[in-house]
Amino acid sequence: MPTPLDNALEAIITGLTAEGQPFATVPFVRDGVEMPVFAAAPPTLAHYFAHFANQNKDIPFLVDGEVRLTFGEAYAAATHVAEGLIRLHGIEKGDRIGLAARNSANWMIAYMGILMAGGCATLLNGFSSGEELAYAIELAEAKLLLADDGRAARLEGQSHGAKVVLFSHGNPPAEGLAATWAAPEGTPAAIALLGELGPDNLATILYTSGSTGKSKGAWSDHRGVVNGVMNYVAQSAMAKVHVESQGEVLTDQPCALVAVPLFHVTGEVPLFLQSFAIARKLVLMPKWDAGLAIRLMAEENVTYFVGVPLMSYEIANHPDREKYDLSKCKSFAAGGAPRPVEHVTRIKEAFPGSFPLLGYGLTETNAVGCGNFNENYLAKPGSTGRASKPMVDLAILDDAGNPLPAGRVGEVCIRSVCNFRGYWKNEEATKAAFTDNGYFRTGDLGYLDEDEYLFIVDRKKDIIIRGGENISCIEVEDAIYAHDDVGECSVFGLPDERFGEVPAAVYAMKEGRPAITPGELRAFLLERIAPFKVPLEHQIWIAHEPLPRLGTQKIDKRTVKARYLEQAVAA
Repeated sequence: MPTPLDNALEAIITGLTAEGQPFATVPFVRDGVEMPVFAAAPPTLAHYFAHFANQNKDIPFLVDGEVRLTFGEAYAAATHVAEGLIRLHGIEKGDRIGLAARNSANWMIAYMGILMAGGCATLLNGFSSGEELAYAIELAEAKLLLADDGRAARLEGQSHGAKVVLFSHGNPPAEGLAATWAAPEGTPAAIALLGELGPDNLATILYTSGSTGKSKGAWSDHRGVVNGVMNYVAQSAMAKVHVESQGEVLTDQPCALVAVPLFHVTGEVPLFLQSFAIARKLVLMPKWDAGLAIRLMAEENVTYFVGVPLMSYEIANHPDREKYDLSKCKSFAAGGAPRPVEHVTRIKEAFPGSFPLLGYGLTETNAVGCGNFNENYLAKPGSTGRASKPMVDLAILDDAGNPLPAGRVGEVCIRSVCNFRGYWKNEEATKAAFTDNGYFRTGDLGYLDEDEYLFIVDRKKDIIIRGGENISCIEVEDAIYAHDDVGECSVFGLPDERFGEVPAAVYAMKEGRPAITPGELRAFLLERIAPFKVPLEHQIWIAHEPLPRLGTQKIDKRTVKARYLEQAVAA
């Protein structure tokens, strides 16, 4: 039976989306399938920035060390970046512009400037190796790359075809984005472009690790990203109405700590982009550190925290936690990986006046999917929640694309205008990702219970999720096979209390070749792929006999994993 909270939230979102209300929807036909879009959604992200940055122009927006900017100041800086991109670098509508840097206020302003110049924000994984970065730039055919010193250094000696423009962090935008900065002459180019950009224009490319090896570039149009953002805004409005109906008065400015990478869809859409519409202040930190997070949360009155499950768990268990007043923070949200049930209980114990939350969405859905809130999450901590209204049409389908009844396990599929449009330059993968009637196949296996709560039970894709980072087993295996002396290998995930899952590998030498140690193989891999994809030395094993195989002669991964999991536990 639906809970009282389910019924209350359902009534609120129904009211907010009714005709004439702020989040009313109208039908839209995409690829022959009718689906809802927000009637009042801005046509593009550039229009979205212009509207809400002006509406909230004097409200604090970004806190990055000593740099503090209002919404108006951030928008003005982005206008100058757009001017420079167009006037100094010749950027035209639809050009892909790579962004490779750690989190900072200048990363956000660069992102805004790219979109306001009519470009496609191509978000590169900041943890990637130089070879991986070059591959992603070349795949997108990026004309320009905005990079910080660290990522630019990794790219030295790599061929990728983009002009590299450096920017720095922790300083005012005029200094940090000096190479793209240009004062508008007359009407700013970004303002003039508002008349040319529309919802069908290319907006973003984000990279996603699938089961087929190298990352794919998931591209979205403005309609998809804007409606994805607005769906989160609708959910926030729903939560605000509910809280106020309980007699609580919300007077503090919403404030969130930016602890997840902005190049991930969680950092980009629900955290960064949503903040314009809800006038939320964002507090940045250079890299994750639970002690620093606690101090910043107390100093800046953070009201909302989101990160991979590990992060909120580390805050709850940090020895300095009780030294700081974190009572303003009412929500500890997680996404990007399953959250262990014991984490849910621990967070509620540590912060009795707050609630843990869990979201489920993917790069390909622009982070829109399901949500499990407050007491409902405590009651069903193993669930990722119900479909996010009003955009998401959630279905459990069998291999033939037929819907399955409640309780039956099948592939989790999502249909929404928020979904990406395809994988860049990969029609085969794009076609395989969708059913004939427009559902995106997530690759996750799950079921819906009688209350329409989603439970994820397994993954069809050969992917490891380490602290929210997707790792393709095949990609790591390909890197191992690049060693001339390795004859066969298998990469799989091992459970880990801190990261949820970590990569592990088993390898065997070619006949007659000298054996290399796990440490030597790890050093070899660190030169080729990002460090988070490389197993630790004690989670790499050398096999002195052929790996077990299936009747198809493929390596029997289940048997290999079971065998070495026992060794890992014993160790």
